Amino acid sequence: MNGKLLTLGAFLAASVAGYVGAQYAIPRVIMDAAITGMAARGAINSMAHGNLATPENQPIVRPSPDLAYSTCPYDLSAGPVRVHIEPVAGRYSSLSIFDGQTDVAFVRNDLQAKGGPYEVMIARVGQVTPPGAEVVRVDQDRGIALVRLLLATPAEIETVQPQREKSWCKPVSAS
Repeated sequence: MNGKLLTLGAFLAASVAGYVGAQYAIPRVIMDAAITGMAARGAINSMAHGNLATPENQPIVRPSPDLAYSTCPYDLSAGPVRVHIEPVAGRYSSLSIFDGQTDVAFVRNDLQAKGGPYEVMIARVGQVTPPGAEVVRVDQDRGIALVRLLLATPAEIETVQPQREKSWCKPVSAS
């Protein structure tokens, strides 16, 4: 009987350890891979305005073929990062900020922004930000800011590209 209890106890301990490890490790591994991949196409703390996703080119997991994605992999280890969004008139768009655990820290769409430009600062707790700034606080240094822009047709990406490029992100110290 003692042997069965030890085996059961070891099994339960391993199950709990595996569950807890998966809850904390897997999201970080996924986000690190995403940040590394996005940084390879652009720079950390800089926005890249990608082409439409194709089966050969999928910068986002399970991308929608009618969305144009812009990405800013951020790193707050040197200080906060400013994200500036210029919506494209007449097109749905959204900004989502993900932390290093893949949790959504912030979302705003063009309707909530009343169609106008807006800025947010991404910062860790305790980091100083400019007075009056809208601040999104996260618990990890690294994460991703993702802009989605809905297109009427795939060909429209060429006409909206100049407006997309008005959105940017950069360290607050560089502002």
